Amino acid sequence: MNVSEMMTWKEFRTALVANPMLDLQFQYAEDKWVSPSYHITELKYAPITSVDCGGVVNKWTEIIIQLWEPENQQQLKSMKVRKAVSIIELVEKSLNIEADAVVKVEFGNQEYDTRQLLPKAFIKDEENFIIDLRPDVTQCKAIERGGSCGTTPAGEECCAPSAVKPKIQLKNLVTQEGNSCEPGSGCC
Repeated sequence: MNVSEMMTWKEFRTALVANPMLDLQFQYAEDKWVSPSYHITELKYAPITSVDCGGVVNKWTEIIIQLWEPENQQQLKSMKVRKAVSIIELVEKSLNIEADAVVKVEFGNQEYDTRQLLPKAFIKDEENFIIDLRPDVTQCKAIERGGSCGTTPAGEECCAPSAVKPKIQLKNLVTQEGNSCEPGSGCC
């Protein structure tokens, strides 16, 4: 995982704390907004350990902020950033969140399948603090570090197309009459 391109918990939290009086809004796609009635339902602390296709163990931590939209819009303005910060502070009393943990926001509604999104940018105006979210993408860690995907000792890549498949030659095991094993012949 190329965590250097992803927002850390420290960056995310610092930006929120610096803007307590603004309305906190989330944009999940171009011109698509999370309803101002949203709730921050939980923060998930997810330590990840994986082995990539090149056989290398990778470890990182993710903090996943889950947003929920109630079916009926309950308010016309989003919560203030300071309310989100108070939720974060409450969570931090129970969890020791690493400063370099990767931040993701989990969101879905009737028009948008639930998924984890990455905060890509903060946009501020006089009233609003907008977190611009974009979908995460899959990646090949082995290729990103200049390697290949599961290279064999002979230097062949597991994902490369094989050369020519060897042809299997079938042999007739019955070479002469009487040399075959038939039921009742006593050879078995």
